[in-house]
Amino acid sequence: MTKAAMAADRLSTLDMAALLVDRALKAGADAVEAVAMEGISLGVSWRLGKLEDVERSEGCDVGLRVIVGKRQANVSTTDLSEASLAPMIERAVAMARAAPEDPYCGLADPAMLARDWPDLDIEDKSTPPTAEQLAAFAAEAEEAALAVAGVTNSSGAGAGWGRSGVALVTRAGSGGGFAGSYAGTSCSVSCSVLAGEGTAMERDYDYTTARHGEDLEGATLIGRRAGEKAVKRLHPRKVRSQSVPVVYDPRVSGGLVGHFAGAISGTSIARGTSFLKNDMGRAVFAKEISIVDDPHMKRGLRSKPFDGEGVRNGRMLLIEDGRLATWLLDSATARQLGLATTGHAARGLGGPPSPAPSNLYMEAGCLTAKELIADIKQGLYVTELIGMGINGVTGDYSRGASGFWIENGEIVYPVSEITIAGNLKDMFLNMTPADDLEFRHATNAPTIRVEGMTVAGT
Repeated sequence: MTKAAMAADRLSTLDMAALLVDRALKAGADAVEAVAMEGISLGVSWRLGKLEDVERSEGCDVGLRVIVGKRQANVSTTDLSEASLAPMIERAVAMARAAPEDPYCGLADPAMLARDWPDLDIEDKSTPPTAEQLAAFAAEAEEAALAVAGVTNSSGAGAGWGRSGVALVTRAGSGGGFAGSYAGTSCSVSCSVLAGEGTAMERDYDYTTARHGEDLEGATLIGRRAGEKAVKRLHPRKVRSQSVPVVYDPRVSGGLVGHFAGAISGTSIARGTSFLKNDMGRAVFAKEISIVDDPHMKRGLRSKPFDGEGVRNGRMLLIEDGRLATWLLDSATARQLGLATTGHAARGLGGPPSPAPSNLYMEAGCLTAKELIADIKQGLYVTELIGMGINGVTGDYSRGASGFWIENGEIVYPVSEITIAGNLKDMFLNMTPADDLEFRHATNAPTIRVEGMTVAGT
C-alpha cells in the first residue's frame, strides 16, 4: 500500500479501515479491529453585536486494536502517510505480544454481529450552512435575549454545524468479521446572558441542538428564553437547612438517569464498584417508572446503527416498571460476568471498547409538572446543578444547586448557594416523573420529583 493509496482523498474510511486490518493480520496479529473517523466542523461565536470568532476544522483519524492470543494493544494516529502507518502497525503487534494477558479480551462473537441495519436519518444531506449564516443565527439569538427587560450584558451566542463519519472493520485470522460505516450531522444554536447590575447579576442560558437543521428551535426563541431565565434568577434568597421534596427541571433531570446508567455499566459491575451490583431483577425505582435506551431512534443525537464492536443493537428497557432489567455490556465485560453483550459497546480511537448508553431516557409519567408540585408545602425546584459529588460505590449524592423555592404548590422566589443531598438508591425509589418528556438532549427525562432530600442552606 503506497502513500498515495492511503491518501484520505483516495480511500473511503471503510476502505482505509479494511486495509489496516489486512496489514495487521499479515504482520502477525490473530485478530484486529480498525476504526476510521473523519469529521468537519464549523462554528461561530458572537457577542454584543460583533462576530468574535470563526472556527473550522477537518480531519481523519484511525485507531487499531491488535490482539495476539489473549493479549491486546491499541494505537491511533492522525498521520495517514505510509511513513507513519507501516511502523504503527508493527509497533501495535509488538506491543500486543508484550502486553499482560487479559482473559476477557477479543472481538465480538460473530453470531452477535449486525448484518444489516436501518436508516436512522442522522445525516442532514442538505447544503451545509456558511459561516455567515451561522453568524446570523447567533446574532438573532443574542438580539432577542438583549431585548428582554432586565438583561444587561451578554456572555455571547454561538452557532455550529458538523459532520462526522465512522467506519469499523473487524476480522480474526480464522475468518469472519464485520465491516460497516455511517455518517451523521449535528447543528446547534446557543445563547448566554446576564441580568441585573453590579454584584447582583445573574447568568443563564439556553440552546438547541439537532441532527437536522430543520429540527432546531428558532434562534429568537432560544435568545428570549435565555434572557427570561436570567431575569427570573435575580435577587435569590437563602433558605434554612431542612428535608423537603426536590423537583428537578427537565434540563437537569437527565443527570439522574445518567447516574443510573453509570451504576449499571458493565465495567462497574464487573469490578464490583457499583451501588446496584446486587440488584439485578429487583425494584430499584418506583413501580411506575421505566427507563429506555434506544440507539435506533430516528434523528437521535446518539443514534447509531450498530455498536462499537459491530454488534446488533436496538431499543432496550433498562428499567421496566421499576425493576432493573439488564446491565450495559460490551463483549469484554459480558465475558467477565458470564453473560452476552447487550450491544452497548462504545469506543474512541486510543483504547478498547467499553459499555455506554445511546439515546437514554426515562418515560413520561401521568401528572403535569404543575400537578407534580401542587401539594408541596415547602420544597425546592432545581434548575442548575454544580459539582459532581457522586459516590458510585455507595450511591451517596451531594451537589450544589440553584433554582426556585416552592411554597404551597407555587414557585415563589429564586434561591442559590445551597446543597442538596441524599442517596441515589433512596432517591430512585422515591421518584415521580411528570408528563413533559421532550427529546432535547442525548439523555432525557421529564420533570422529576424526589421525596425527602436534604437541602443544606443557612
